[in-house]
Amino acid sequence: MSGANAPLGIPSPSLRVIGAGMGRTGTLSLHAALERLGFAPCEHMTRCFARPERFALWLEAARRKREGQPIDWRPLFSGYIATVDWPGAYFWRELVAAHPDAKVILTVRDPERWYESARSTIYTAHEARTATPGARLLYGLIAWLDPRAGRGFRTVAETVWDGAFGGHFTDRERAIQIFAEHNRAVQTTVPPERLLVFDVKQGWEPLCAFLDVPVPTDEPFPHVNDPGDFASRQREQYLHIARALLPAVGAVVVGGVIGVVLAFGQKRIDSRGQTVRQKHRS
Repeated sequence: MSGANAPLGIPSPSLRVIGAGMGRTGTLSLHAALERLGFAPCEHMTRCFARPERFALWLEAARRKREGQPIDWRPLFSGYIATVDWPGAYFWRELVAAHPDAKVILTVRDPERWYESARSTIYTAHEARTATPGARLLYGLIAWLDPRAGRGFRTVAETVWDGAFGGHFTDRERAIQIFAEHNRAVQTTVPPERLLVFDVKQGWEPLCAFLDVPVPTDEPFPHVNDPGDFASRQREQYLHIARALLPAVGAVVVGGVIGVVLAFGQKRIDSRGQTVRQKHRS
């Protein structure tokens, strides 16, 4: 049965494509491609942070998943055509079970390279939030002044690091094992006619054939979200936070704390990115 071991739930009538691949497997590139092909709006973690009111809905879905209750997907996905990346990938079983006519795309990547990428980007960003007293102060202030942002940080923790990885992400071998088990589970659960196992390096052709849409002519497949892109978006996100907090806590305090977080986060992202590049060259 599709979505085996998942309560049926209540479907969203508009959802047509479910991305089951974990973050850092080309999900932002897939997001851009799907929206270019007309499957918009498409959910993605970056879209959640742009619309932080959605985090309350994701946390409610996570609560119901923990308690083994069916999830009503209409509040989250009414009007949405597709979902990729986190948080949706954590709920792939529930989404597949509730939407039997939706097509499923599993983005894949070499497990070793996937881990290095995730460790040097999204986990480093998560780690930076608690790495220093200044960072803890900043994110405590954010959660207090803007509960939506606080719910965003909780959503990431509950669906990714504590949810999908069970608190084991820093154990490299265990994290890679979880990644491989996830991919196997999707491939053995979803009927073959509903599933595309997709490496974004394959480009438009297999994706368009699976979705039964024309291949865009004279337009390259989007390839986005390398470590440099990720670091740039992180900087923009921190600056957006700073601007939001300035009226409430003062430019000097927030500016100093933002500087600490940016310096730490950028240093970690740069150093780990350099390590990954060195490994790839060797």
